[in-house]
Amino acid sequence: MRLARAAIVGVLVIVVALGAWWFLGHRASTPTLPPTVTVYYPKLDGTTLVPWSISLGPAGDRASVAFYAAVQTVAGPPSGVDAVRFPNGTRVRSVELDGRTAVVDLAGGIERPAEGSFTEAAVFKALVYSMTELPGIDAVRIRIGGRTVATVPGGHVEIDEPLTRRSF
Repeated sequence: MRLARAAIVGVLVIVVALGAWWFLGHRASTPTLPPTVTVYYPKLDGTTLVPWSISLGPAGDRASVAFYAAVQTVAGPPSGVDAVRFPNGTRVRSVELDGRTAVVDLAGGIERPAEGSFTEAAVFKALVYSMTELPGIDAVRIRIGGRTVATVPGGHVEIDEPLTRRSF
């Protein structure tokens, strides 16, 4: 009888240990957020991106950090820094995280035709690089005024599919 109890206890210990190992090894990992976020802005040549490190402050969850990174990218570097910029009045309405894709909804100045393909490609490249610099984000889906559209209103950058760094 004592031997049977010991065997049952031994089996239970093994089952609990295996269950804990499986549970801990198969949980979805949450990316660790850094104390700063790196956003990019395009130099006047339209292709070179300059990294710009910004302190996060109290933001601690992934969604808040992603929104902050998008806002900082759209705002661009401080005045006086030569850079290609989003059209005046462009603002970030929202940022949602859908798996490994950030869905960035823009409004304002971006809703009017832009200055051409050079500007459009440069600013969206900066936005995609900034967002994909964040842990756990590989792609960026762009919405304009809450809608998914085929292109930016200027018609030069296709945004109906998620953009990645390879898109540029």
